[in-house]
Amino acid sequence: MTFLAIDVGNTRLKWALYEQPGPGAAVLAQGVEFLEHIERLAEDSWGHLPAPAHMLGCVVAGDTVKRRVQEQLELLPPWDVVPQWVVPALQEAGLVNGYDHPLRLGADRWVAMIGARHRLLARGERQPLIVVMVGTAVTVEAIDTEGRFLGGLILPGHGIMLRALESGTAGLHVPTGEVTLFPTNTSDALTSGGTYAIAGAVERLFQHLAQHCGQEPACMMTGGAGWKMAPSMTRPFELVDNLIFDGLLEIAARRFGAPA
Repeated sequence: MTFLAIDVGNTRLKWALYEQPGPGAAVLAQGVEFLEHIERLAEDSWGHLPAPAHMLGCVVAGDTVKRRVQEQLELLPPWDVVPQWVVPALQEAGLVNGYDHPLRLGADRWVAMIGARHRLLARGERQPLIVVMVGTAVTVEAIDTEGRFLGGLILPGHGIMLRALESGTAGLHVPTGEVTLFPTNTSDALTSGGTYAIAGAVERLFQHLAQHCGQEPACMMTGGAGWKMAPSMTRPFELVDNLIFDGLLEIAARRFGAPA
């Protein structure tokens, strides 16, 4: 009853093979591949894995990348697994989608919110929740106590911010700087500005959600660049390695019949 979870982001593909499709399942193998190297997955990373019984993925990189991933699965005939991909719905795994056009919500945002909410519920906690993903782009989501996604923010990640400034400002070259309280050089000013912009967005939505629900929310952060934000956050938060895998496991438990 092994289960393959795939998270295809804007720059990298992350995968994990689990013992079964459900929360808390043991990880049998896992890996990361940059999108430009997807074509070597079948031969290298996946070539020596046991055949998964089920596969569920989350993709934001577009249909072309999704087809490339599916082609790699087809190159492994012994697997005989039917790929399934998460599409945001009006409701799934206890989360209600409050987006104006639910299908236009990013699949990664939807899956990560499901993972975060169930992580909270598993601890017996019922409170509002802020979910932050820090990657190529940054998303900040608000979920109320009853599990309704109220809405969220999207803003550029560190890299996009710095590249935009470099391309749009004459003579400005973007070196790597440090986050400081009072930056006294351009490099630190750029790095600090981007970091505080993200932290400020989280703080603003935190305030909105606390006022809306009459209770301070919990906050979970995930994403490859989440560690960069940790020292600059103004509220307590939990840094989680991969909420998208947590969400895929929750959804898979319901779709494939494993106990939640």
